[in-house]
Amino acid sequence: MASQIEALVEDQGGNSRQGVVDLLKAALESGRAEMERRLEARPSAGHAVAGGYSFLVDQLVRVIHEYVTHHTYPNANRSAGERLAVMAVGGYGRAEMAPHSDVDIAFLVGERRNAWCEQVVEAMLYLMWDLGLKVGHSTRTLDEAIRLAKDDLTIRTALLEGRYVWGDRDLYEEGERRYTLEVVKGNERAFLTQKLEERNIRHKRMGDSRYVVEPNVKDGKGGLRDLQTLYWIGKFIHRVSSASELVGAGLMTEAEYRNFRRAERFLLAVRCHMHIMTGRAEDRLTFDLQRQVAERMNFAERPGKSAVERFMQFYFLQAKRVGSLTGVFLAHIEDDLAQRSARSGFFAGFRPKPRMVKGYRVFGGRIAAPSDDWFAKDPVRLVEIFQIAESKELEIHPETMRQAARDAKLIDSKVREDARANALFLDLLCGRNDPEMVLRWMNETGVFGRFVPDFGKVNAQMQFDMYHHYTVDEHTIRAIGLLNKIEKGELKDDHPRATRLIHKVNSRRVAYVAALLHDIAKGRGGDHSVLGAEIAYELCPRFGLTESETDLVAWLVLNHLLMSHTAQKRDLTDPKTIEDYVGQVQGLERLRHLAILTAVDIRAVGPGTWNSWKGQLLGELYDVSSERLRLGHVRHGRKEKVAAKRAQVADLLGEKAPLVEEHGASFGDAYWIAEPVDIIALNLAHYASAREKGHELSVHCEYYEARGATLVTVIASDHPGLFYRIAGGIHLAGGNIIDARIHTSRTGWALDNFLVQDPHGAPFREEQQLERLKKSIADALANRIDLTPKLAQRPLPHSRSKAFDVSPRVLFDNKASNRFTVIEVNARDRPALLNRLARVLFESRLVVHSAHITHYGERAVDTFYVTDLTGGKLAGGERQDRLEARLIDAAGDAMQARLEDA
Repeated sequence: MASQIEALVEDQGGNSRQGVVDLLKAALESGRAEMERRLEARPSAGHAVAGGYSFLVDQLVRVIHEYVTHHTYPNANRSAGERLAVMAVGGYGRAEMAPHSDVDIAFLVGERRNAWCEQVVEAMLYLMWDLGLKVGHSTRTLDEAIRLAKDDLTIRTALLEGRYVWGDRDLYEEGERRYTLEVVKGNERAFLTQKLEERNIRHKRMGDSRYVVEPNVKDGKGGLRDLQTLYWIGKFIHRVSSASELVGAGLMTEAEYRNFRRAERFLLAVRCHMHIMTGRAEDRLTFDLQRQVAERMNFAERPGKSAVERFMQFYFLQAKRVGSLTGVFLAHIEDDLAQRSARSGFFAGFRPKPRMVKGYRVFGGRIAAPSDDWFAKDPVRLVEIFQIAESKELEIHPETMRQAARDAKLIDSKVREDARANALFLDLLCGRNDPEMVLRWMNETGVFGRFVPDFGKVNAQMQFDMYHHYTVDEHTIRAIGLLNKIEKGELKDDHPRATRLIHKVNSRRVAYVAALLHDIAKGRGGDHSVLGAEIAYELCPRFGLTESETDLVAWLVLNHLLMSHTAQKRDLTDPKTIEDYVGQVQGLERLRHLAILTAVDIRAVGPGTWNSWKGQLLGELYDVSSERLRLGHVRHGRKEKVAAKRAQVADLLGEKAPLVEEHGASFGDAYWIAEPVDIIALNLAHYASAREKGHELSVHCEYYEARGATLVTVIASDHPGLFYRIAGGIHLAGGNIIDARIHTSRTGWALDNFLVQDPHGAPFREEQQLERLKKSIADALANRIDLTPKLAQRPLPHSRSKAFDVSPRVLFDNKASNRFTVIEVNARDRPALLNRLARVLFESRLVVHSAHITHYGERAVDTFYVTDLTGGKLAGGERQDRLEARLIDAAGDAMQARLEDA
């Protein structure tokens, strides 16, 4: 290419610039195409492709430099100040470039800035910009660069991995020498501290777990930046010039270096695929990209696991590997620096003696194996060391973590069946200090997965949906940690009931083992609850649980979703709901344990999945069921219940107590049983005011703290289709209905109560939000807006939920209630869903009495309690089949597409 440019200049002289740009552009495009071809041929060749892109940019920068210094601004007699070196920094400096990475360049100039250097730099930058390259650049004299590197961590890091590309090599080498002498020497500890602080801030920003299901490949925990941090620290403190030299410096073993390279190669390849697919610098591995990258990297489907789940499991195993390497490496560096400082100063040569605990060395809050063959002599010690660390609140020395990871393979069936090893493991699992942290260490060394192979199978197992935020092993360890916090009373405000119950159960071991095993059979195909119960029957006796404890753990694993499904998808005021639930639970001990397990399971799904509304529902279900189980029946019959509620409402109303007599009779017993006392009090005052003022429509909205939602009450003259229109109005105002109860007074007035949240699960409480809700409902009921197209145009609550296949499903249940048919619709969550389904029910001549809506990420489950126009149930047969087809059509993506186009 250089000779082509020479020929062009000779031919066109001063007008050659555009021709040069065209030549460079063609070279860049053909180079990129070649790199894409290589990545397609070898989809995991991260280093080769990232290095290839860097090499391509090197050649372009060199050619541009030569063209500018020889033809644009030639200068045959340069002064001592007119010196210029081009240096690659950042990812470009490391020769790790993805297709759309920034090209980071530092221009070093001689003793002082001068016109010639500035002209050359400017001309080079304009040429690079004309090629469409995103260039990060700085121009500094040597003195400036060194001065700034001392003050600024970012500049210090950039120069640390600076690489000579072209120009004045002597200037570059002088800079390198001065950097070592003036910036590095004596600042090793400060650099380590600052880098670790920077890393912690980055992790917090990206979601402080390496098991976030949409990870950031570059900046997330366990990502490329963590590997780079290791290299930076090693390079700054030990002056290594490449990662392989970290082995020689004693900071990594050969095996760890191979793991480092393997993880780096995979992560670089994933990043290159993402850049090519999106055509931009995309580093977040979103759900829609996960499928495509899995396909490009040739991951295939296996029984029980889709290709994308296998790809993500491999991704998380690499992230876990990075985490283990980071922990061991950093602790090594800290030890190294501590030893250096111990060899100097006043206390030089003074070393306190370690104490011994059960044969282990304990020093500076850390426990360590006393010899290299410690675990080989007795592999049960691989479990023992973690149990001692938890009970004595000690960290495990990095060298010992390294030994444990190396020797984990010594755990065989003999160790797994060893009574002492199992007793130690159970003590650790039920530890009273911080079992979560220690189990995480145990998992990182591979000891956990070797000792409990069923847990090893869910290691890094992701669930391809938008509900679960973490991998199965991370979710499980978090659940155990939450259980520990509940037992210590640290989550009393959010979980008052579970905090009381954990101290009432007969066996706390059951609670911890159930938390460990509740999701252990995920990713195997089949129902994970059923398969998990079978695993519980195998593992519990091995752990040392009694027969009755084993039965209880197996029952809890089998039914761990029962309480949340009943509370969120069924009408808790329907006596049959409680009767069926109690029929399955059958005992107070089971009920207590199930309530505790349900709370930790929901909360461990991810931030924000537990809220006061779920807490309220589960609490109601627990209280009613425990009363039923204690007494063998519900304390009061229907009549007594209504009378008791009327008295409570009168008390609440105070001066307005006569309203109970005046208007209470307008509403049947079903209303009094279905609604909580505080809502009835609000309803009666609202109803009385609306009747007094003669309002045809009255809407009242208020923040309802007890339920973590906004209560919307609509009073209107009853007419067909009222419910679906109100639902449409609420959706148009940006509301999500989570619960709805529909009542009609004996005088023909509809009184409907809705619990509403915003798309993020928070209540509406600002005056202006409440006014918007009221106006939107009024407009919908007055037919002032055409609901259907308006709703179809609203964006999905989760913009990326299109990455998932969600096929609508409809279930009819005539046994779940004595009075109603229960219809449950599972479908993709979207703003218009409830409105569409309710409209189909109205058009099918069915009356909705209550609706209960639950969201699981991209999926929604809408449950309706309905009767026909005569008050009877909907019998099975042709009518049910027709209704099912219509509901599936209303909930499907095809209908959404038709309405969007309309």
